[in-house]
Amino acid sequence: MPLSDASPRKHIHTRKIDCRGYHRDDGLWDIEATLVDTKTYSFGNEDRTGIAAGEPVHEMRIRLTIDDDMTVRGAEAVTDAGPFHVCGDVTAGFDQIVGLRIASGWRRAVLARMAGAKGCTHLTDLLVGPLAVTAYQTLLEVRRRTDAQRPAGQKPPLLDTCHAFASTGALAKKRWPEFSTDD
Repeated sequence: MPLSDASPRKHIHTRKIDCRGYHRDDGLWDIEATLVDTKTYSFGNEDRTGIAAGEPVHEMRIRLTIDDDMTVRGAEAVTDAGPFHVCGDVTAGFDQIVGLRIASGWRRAVLARMAGAKGCTHLTDLLVGPLAVTAYQTLLEVRRRTDAQRPAGQKPPLLDTCHAFASTGALAKKRWPEFSTDD
């Protein structure tokens, strides 16, 4: 279903995010994200002597290499375009997230290492949002196998993580009747 009709307006900014997940030949997983920001107008910029309409203001990429447990084994980031020459300097610090696990507490752990002046707002947003979700989607079959081997009586990891998996909902009642709180 489309959104409702919008009021008359003028397009100003576009942010494109592309995320992809890959299964490597060595059994690990590469999760990659690219962010590109463009404006519909040209404007001045002290480091780049101006940014033309349609030219990337930001163009940044991240690759995380993770294992089946979603533990980060490698992290790499690049800034191909930023509003300032120093923007790319922060990418060397992305190895700080090696060893973290994409699971409960991921956002907090990433922000502890990469928030504010220690990181880049745009790259950090990719890490804690779209890239992490892409990792979950990429490893869907691995997570299904793990859930199928879950010991009896142990709460399913997806339970109460979103509206669809609410313990009070029909899906939980069907999938995990022993954990359903729907009367």
